[in-house]
Amino acid sequence: MAVAFVGCWLVHKLTSSVMDRLEERYFRWGQIGSASLVSLAHGTNDAQKTMGVMTLALIASGHWDRTDAVPIWVKVSAALAIALGTYIGGWRIIRTLGKGLVDITPRQGLSSDGATAAVLLASSHLGFALSTTHVATGSVLGGGLGRGTHVRWATAGRMVVAWAMTFPIAAGMGALMWWVGHTLGGIPGALLVFLILCAASGWMYRRSRHQHVGAHNVTDEWGTTAAPEQPTPTKTPTR
Repeated sequence: MAVAFVGCWLVHKLTSSVMDRLEERYFRWGQIGSASLVSLAHGTNDAQKTMGVMTLALIASGHWDRTDAVPIWVKVSAALAIALGTYIGGWRIIRTLGKGLVDITPRQGLSSDGATAAVLLASSHLGFALSTTHVATGSVLGGGLGRGTHVRWATAGRMVVAWAMTFPIAAGMGALMWWVGHTLGGIPGALLVFLILCAASGWMYRRSRHQHVGAHNVTDEWGTTAAPEQPTPTKTPTR
């Protein structure tokens, strides 16, 4: 938040005399580069944590004995998991960060993305595990404060509550799935756990389609209810 606050404040001070038309045009191009850098930083941090947990489980079970390498299928699995999760909830995350906390301008978006990428890449280099969502949210808030715009703290508070709930819920689900798999044992236990997780993923996907958020309404004013796209009715010819 502090990095984004300073960065956004400096950017706005240095470009305060630039016309809005030029701002929209050039800073939007800058956002493409900064967003790409955030994607790279995301892979260097979040994906490593997923691969690390899976590899530790393989080592603990005796299926892997190297501590300087990760199996290829683990890398592919981690990449697919992050990609599918982004596909299911990506638009809602974009809407919440882009409209729910503050109304982001191209200058602020560039500053926030740059701050997010800088913090994540620095932490990855030092071996620190961070949450990309937490860092990006802090950068958006810091950018809003640096710009001097209105921040919706109620939305930020709900996000913090959701983050706090993640730890006990994830621990409970992990313990439950272990108990199910351990009770049955062998292939049947693994298959049952897999089927349960597939069913839970399907339910989450269906929920993500409720009040669908997509490219057609992601930039709507905050507070409006996002609704699914309705097909255009066809006129029935009359005789």
